[in-house]
Amino acid sequence: MHYPKTFQSLIAHFSALPSVGPKMAERIVLYLFKQDESKLIGFAESLETLHHLKSCSCCFHIAENDLCAVCSDPKRDRSLVCVVEEPLDVIAIERTGSYNGLYHVLGGVLESGRDDNSQNLRIPELLNRAEDPVVKEIILATNPTTEGDMTALYLRKKLSDFPVKTTRIARGLATGGDIEYADELTLSSSLTNRKEMA
Repeated sequence: MHYPKTFQSLIAHFSALPSVGPKMAERIVLYLFKQDESKLIGFAESLETLHHLKSCSCCFHIAENDLCAVCSDPKRDRSLVCVVEEPLDVIAIERTGSYNGLYHVLGGVLESGRDDNSQNLRIPELLNRAEDPVVKEIILATNPTTEGDMTALYLRKKLSDFPVKTTRIARGLATGGDIEYADELTLSSSLTNRKEMA
């Protein structure tokens, strides 16, 4: 079926998103097409302001200002830093309501067979934070996958020179799973039962 160019362009944009194929993109655009003008304007305005968001200068989570909402909250426990792969992991952990420390978003994991990708991760920034005498514990909350475990072991080795306790979230999470998809109870239990890395 031939759609107008604007319609085709929207389908192309949506199908470029992760986990959205051409058929799903077509359904999304058709759904949006059927919405009233006020909903479409609200949606468009939200998309338009997306470029104003940035990475937090401290933890690299999503922020509207220099610091994200977590880092700028004076009630957070600054002695704890939870290291995660992506901003979605921060959101998942925050939903549990069981963690009151700060975060550090790595921006990915080490990949087996690739020596160069550690340079793309925010590991130097994490090591700088480990030098801060306020920080007493760093929780490695990378996903329980081969790459996540490899990254946690690499970070543990790097952090061994610093006077901080390094722990790893407990194995309540299934091996090969993603933190962002874990239920709140399992994730909360993983944080509570974290173990010190030897």
